[in-house]
Amino acid sequence: MADIGASAAGGESLLFLTDEQLRKGIEAMFFAYRGFTSQPDMILDQHGYGRAHHRALHFINRQQGLTVNTLLTVLGVTKQSLNRVLRTLIEDGLVDNRVGRKDKRERHLFLTEKGAELERLLSEAQRSRMRAAYRAAGPQAVAGFRQVLEAMMDPDLRRHYQMLKDA
Repeated sequence: MADIGASAAGGESLLFLTDEQLRKGIEAMFFAYRGFTSQPDMILDQHGYGRAHHRALHFINRQQGLTVNTLLTVLGVTKQSLNRVLRTLIEDGLVDNRVGRKDKRERHLFLTEKGAELERLLSEAQRSRMRAAYRAAGPQAVAGFRQVLEAMMDPDLRRHYQMLKDA
């Protein structure tokens, strides 16, 4: 029977990680995130946008018609911060803000054609990087990576993630 506590990379026990091993993992995440966001950051900068705009575009695209309150919850930002981002995206013609049919107080968000094009451009850069990394790592590593990410999520955020994942 295989030792489930051993990693393929060096036989390290995954159940008893040293501070040094954890530090290496933290640093790997920092550098991976930097690589993951580098190309989208350049694209965003050309348009005068930041990562908050990208996150808003991503989740609006993921669930067209989601409410401002749902987006607020998913992003975990203040109302003031989200309003600044949405105001810019709406004024620039990337997002359409529609009144709810059942509840007139609700505002539902949709990407315009222009918004969908920018979101595609941003996401394709990240999908390309993820696809290459997943292929290089293999299916077991991909499944393990996802498990690690999900285990790092706070329980409330994990529930939101599960809802999006299941949608």
